Amino acid sequence: MNRTRMYADTAPVVPSAGSVPTGQPGPPVPAATGGGRGWWWHLGEMALAMLVGMLLLGPLWDAAGTLLGVGATLGRPEVAALVMATNMTIGMTVWMRYRAHHWRGVVEMAAAMYVPFLLLVVPYRAGLLDGDGLLLGGHLLMVPAMVLVAVRHRHETPALVRRHPAVLALARRWPTGLALLMTVDVWVDPRVLSAWTMLVLPAGYLLIGVARRTLRGPGVLATQLAGLAAWLTLTLVAVAAGGRTAAWLVALGWLAHAGWDLVQHRTARVVPRGYTEWCGVLDVALAGSMILAILSTGG
Repeated sequence: MNRTRMYADTAPVVPSAGSVPTGQPGPPVPAATGGGRGWWWHLGEMALAMLVGMLLLGPLWDAAGTLLGVGATLGRPEVAALVMATNMTIGMTVWMRYRAHHWRGVVEMAAAMYVPFLLLVVPYRAGLLDGDGLLLGGHLLMVPAMVLVAVRHRHETPALVRRHPAVLALARRWPTGLALLMTVDVWVDPRVLSAWTMLVLPAGYLLIGVARRTLRGPGVLATQLAGLAAWLTLTLVAVAAGGRTAAWLVALGWLAHAGWDLVQHRTARVVPRGYTEWCGVLDVALAGSMILAILSTGG
């Protein structure tokens, strides 16, 4: 009996929504595997998980370095490279286990994070490579290493991973988590964005609509173009007004776009609901930080 047949015979049936008692571990859920588009999507998820690991853990290393007085040591290129590899590995490990990858694949992918930097530490210490070369070279070598590991395990039978309902609930809200993560810095250092950034808001919908060919429905393109015209007008008014008035117009423009996201989220005609959720939370967070920056200046 091959491994795929064995898995099919022993894997439990996934119950319907609401059949898992609250607070109890959910059923083992296999990961989505395969080649082609799903394989590339998996690599994209991995890259995003690594980025999240760096964004979340990087500030913690900085704080620990300051507290323990080892900031200079952590700033050395070879140490910084290994710290970065650690941050990426932690983010990648959490996501791979959530996606039901076996530990052997996780370990090999972790090696793909560390080995390129470890190989380049030798020429760096010998003076044949500078710090920038060490970091850049490590990242360049990391890409083919990740691809090799992904290719090696592309047909692997998923592991059985029991996911708690709370974990599943958080995973379903990943666009919100990503948006909040991306706006951490603006809450630490609130500032008003340029008025021209408002043009990014409607442009995103139009570009995605073109790529997904979702602008062909009745009135869809006209609605998106009307939105572009509205935010273009608001941008030009803000540029002409300048000063505190422009700052308020920019903040309110971003906040208004959150309402646009909500409408688009309900219809899901142009962009995926994950995008509208991410965009709406991002808009509210940035608008809130800009309002805070305006109020804190007092003038």
